[in-house]
Amino acid sequence: MDYRYTISEWLLFFFLYCFAGWCIESTYVSIHQHKLVNRGFMRGPFLPLYGSGAVMALFITIPFRDSIPEMFVVGAIGATILEYFTGVIMEAIFKVRYWDYSDKKFNLNGHICLGTSIAWGFLTIALVKFIHAPVEQFVLRIPEKVQAGIAMVLTVIMAGDFALSFKAALDIRDILVKMEKAKEELERVQTRLDAMIAFLYPREEQKEKTSKRQQISEILQDIKKKFDLLQTDFEQEDSKTKENLVQSKKELIQLREKYIIAREQRISLRERLGFYKRSILKSHPSINSTKFKDALSELKTLSEDKKDKKKENHN
Repeated sequence: MDYRYTISEWLLFFFLYCFAGWCIESTYVSIHQHKLVNRGFMRGPFLPLYGSGAVMALFITIPFRDSIPEMFVVGAIGATILEYFTGVIMEAIFKVRYWDYSDKKFNLNGHICLGTSIAWGFLTIALVKFIHAPVEQFVLRIPEKVQAGIAMVLTVIMAGDFALSFKAALDIRDILVKMEKAKEELERVQTRLDAMIAFLYPREEQKEKTSKRQQISEILQDIKKKFDLLQTDFEQEDSKTKENLVQSKKELIQLREKYIIAREQRISLRERLGFYKRSILKSHPSINSTKFKDALSELKTLSEDKKDKKKENHN
């Protein structure tokens, strides 16, 4: 192997190793999840991280291909750097982690860990010494013009798939941000309602009211009735007392409007899961986010529920 390849040949190596990575990851995750999982950021059978890692490993180990220890170290370091910065950039852009090694020993910010780095080193040796030779022979047997045509077609397909997946990931991020804002608004409404309940109801009724958070609309209506009764009772009282009651009723109406808007927005956001967005969530069972943990859990559950409903309708 002299590694003096054309651009088309490098591209074909990249696509083949993307596909091989997809096969490995999909098989591994499917076994652990006990169901078929189309692993990867993209919908097609490609994992660019593996393709990039393989091409990088082939290139950076050229000066060390006669020394297995050096090849191991260079491959492990190169792949680890690639994995770390890919994870950091993806989390910065999409606000979620598509893989997380936080539960592994000797990890760095959850993006990389010692065990995986060691595995990258061994994979580099296997790639250079055993795997790449037959792959190289296969690609080099293809006529140059055919190579260029295949490379161009696959580049267009992968670019289109990546663009759609990237947009879907951005949409998931935006949905999570908006769902979190809606949740915070609902919590603010609930906090103010708890204060009103504490003021309006006897202590024995307060616990019952505050525990019924899923029935906020009923509580709002109940509190309004309370205010109406109080306003009637204080009809003969001073103007300041009546003014306070009027202001409280206005606040209650505003709380009700905020609650309805936030609730409907949260529901509508949960329904904005198209094919690509559901596929991304289902292909990454371990996807997580510290900031948007609850919202992400809702979306993951919803994506599975929609799949189950489709099966039921089909049956």
